[in-house]
Amino acid sequence: MASIRELLFEAEALGVLRFEAEVLLAKVLQEDRAYLMTWPEKKITDDLENHYRLWLVRRAAGEPIAYILGTKEFWSLPIFVDPSTLIPRFDTECWLAWLFKEYESHSKLDILELGSGSGAIALAIAHEKPQWSICAVEQSAEALVLAKKNAEMLSCPQIEWLQSDWYQAVSGRCFDLILANPPYIAEEDPHWRQGDLRFEPKQALVSADAGLRDLTHIIEQAPQYLRAEGTLLVEHGFEQGCAVSDLLKGAGFKDVKTYNDYAEKPRWSVGRLV
Repeated sequence: MASIRELLFEAEALGVLRFEAEVLLAKVLQEDRAYLMTWPEKKITDDLENHYRLWLVRRAAGEPIAYILGTKEFWSLPIFVDPSTLIPRFDTECWLAWLFKEYESHSKLDILELGSGSGAIALAIAHEKPQWSICAVEQSAEALVLAKKNAEMLSCPQIEWLQSDWYQAVSGRCFDLILANPPYIAEEDPHWRQGDLRFEPKQALVSADAGLRDLTHIIEQAPQYLRAEGTLLVEHGFEQGCAVSDLLKGAGFKDVKTYNDYAEKPRWSVGRLV
């Protein structure tokens, strides 16, 4: 049997970061990372040791920790994730914070989220604003199953989940607010084939027409599904801000603004329908 110290040294030999190894080992042991620091000489049972080493090999091969653990924290909520969905990003929380501040005084709001994936965004909204109405649509049946599992775990029964190719399943309906974090990476961009991204679903990352096809469809169709004074918010690539602003203005949106993410890069844009 190996000790905690020895197992963490093994990670370094495989090229796994110390912090990541600690996260994996702590999860295997069902303890926090402070426990590893307190008991470095503690011997681990063979079963737990093997479990940890399997995870270590997966991480050394580049698999994201979120997929290995099966969970990712988003808006302080534990979210189940798997390779059928994108891993929720911290930067997405910046526009959620804006949303809650912007609509702080609204006791009711009818929201449509397009491409919900794991359901992280819809669940964060439902958790903060249980009185708001949320319809979350997702094309992938596998991702939708996972989103519903998350909703059950977090006790958010108020969300309406629909399998839909963007607006297909909500024909004839109108909302106060539409949110979308669609695929926006260009096919020719090498980044989606590198690092953690290569393990995530391509259909949720890559879009045609230099990454703008899905954004264009969502923006051009949005006025049909928004009430007067309704708002569309879309996340996009940091080099797409100008193109997205032009698309919003061309679709009849006013007060178009592009905002930076936590890294001070233009990452999401908003327009209001007059």
